[in-house]
Amino acid sequence: MKAYWISPGPAGTAVELRETAAPEPKAGEILVRVRAASLNRGELAGGAHGGAPKPGGGECAGEVVEVGDGVTGVSVGARMMGRCGGGFAELAVMDAREALRVPERLTWEDAAATPLTFIVVYDMLIAQGRLAAGQWLLVTGVSSGVGVAALQTAKVLGARVIGTSGSADKLARLEKLGLDVGLRTRAGDFHDAVMKATEGKGVNLVVNNVGGSMFAECVKILAFEGRLATVGHLDHVLSAPLDLEALHRKRLTVFGVSNRLRTAAQRAETVRAFARDVLPYFDDGRLRPLVDRVFGFDELPKAIAFMESDAQVGKIVVRV
Repeated sequence: MKAYWISPGPAGTAVELRETAAPEPKAGEILVRVRAASLNRGELAGGAHGGAPKPGGGECAGEVVEVGDGVTGVSVGARMMGRCGGGFAELAVMDAREALRVPERLTWEDAAATPLTFIVVYDMLIAQGRLAAGQWLLVTGVSSGVGVAALQTAKVLGARVIGTSGSADKLARLEKLGLDVGLRTRAGDFHDAVMKATEGKGVNLVVNNVGGSMFAECVKILAFEGRLATVGHLDHVLSAPLDLEALHRKRLTVFGVSNRLRTAAQRAETVRAFARDVLPYFDDGRLRPLVDRVFGFDELPKAIAFMESDAQVGKIVVRV
């Protein structure tokens, strides 16, 4: 089968199309014929520069062609989406515990853009963030895949959303998705604007997509018992000062959402909770991922270059 291997580097991500053997599902796994896969910035930015190439594509959607031993409740031909190994390929394997049925309303491209992003958002906004109707959410880098999904999910929950972006055009596009306040900035300089919007109370939850350069300002704008989720570091700043007095006085919570050190069972538990609490919003049409652009399978290098240009609003998908 055809499969792409990728290797992040200082000058961009190297991409190589290879002819490889088709994977075989082990016990507890399913094999899907990939119809679409989406790009995730963490995969392109992760790994040691100059490291060995690895199969690319961390999430995909497709039809089940084979199930491994011990898999129940999933049949051949079923439309499934989820985390996978090597989604930029004609065939890919998923852990059946982390695979999700594709809602009927979603196209293959929509489905490929849903699992990782929206499950991370579920973790940040609901499982750990406890975001409730009427509360304020601020998202730095709101035009990213995670940022847009956070905006969409927060609006379904009845929250009000402030987003930051360096692009006025991107903020204008997101107003159509319910963005209440758009702040055009790439710097940690939004305290006064946030306080004005929230009548001096601050926000209940922050999703920090940008990194350490925004961290101090994110802490500063939190309301009493506010929560701060750290999910990305687009600025490549991996450390920041912490105002311990604010943390103590306002009873703040700071948390991360990386899955790298979690067990498969822990990830599966979050997937099941997402299926219970959020997937119904996709079934009834209240949620649908924003796909900025779809590329053909042979255009993966162009898709990666488009992501690295930071031009997109939402997700980028490759149709297989």
